Amino acid sequence: MNILKRNLNILLIEDHLIEAVKFKKTVSYGEIKHTIIEARDADEAFKILENKNNLPDLILLDLNMPRMSGVEFLAILKKDEHLRHIPTVILTTSDNQKDLEECYRIGVSGYILKPLKYKDYETKIEAVLTYWSLNELKRY
Repeated sequence: MNILKRNLNILLIEDHLIEAVKFKKTVSYGEIKHTIIEARDADEAFKILENKNNLPDLILLDLNMPRMSGVEFLAILKKDEHLRHIPTVILTTSDNQKDLEECYRIGVSGYILKPLKYKDYETKIEAVLTYWSLNELKRY
């Protein structure tokens, strides 16, 4: 059975260079070639999101960022009528239950803990991207 999966435009918001490189490496091994746009913090991400004609299909967001936390970014994003529809998945090392509950209260689409083992990380990223590539997403 051949299931049609689409390539995604992904906004990765990650301030750690090693984590961004690891993510891009993992995605490059996949069967679908996704487009990755990187932002190192919330300010860069909001500048990217100003272009309403080229919005991402999916946002992957780190919680622990400089100046503005991922939770704060998510809260602003979900209040914006032009951006709140974009599925946003947290990628974090934080297993803090309060962070998890707050993200779901605000409207996050998923909360993924980054595992220590690369193979486990690869499996989780592949599952997330496969899931969202099968979804019917609002396109602009």
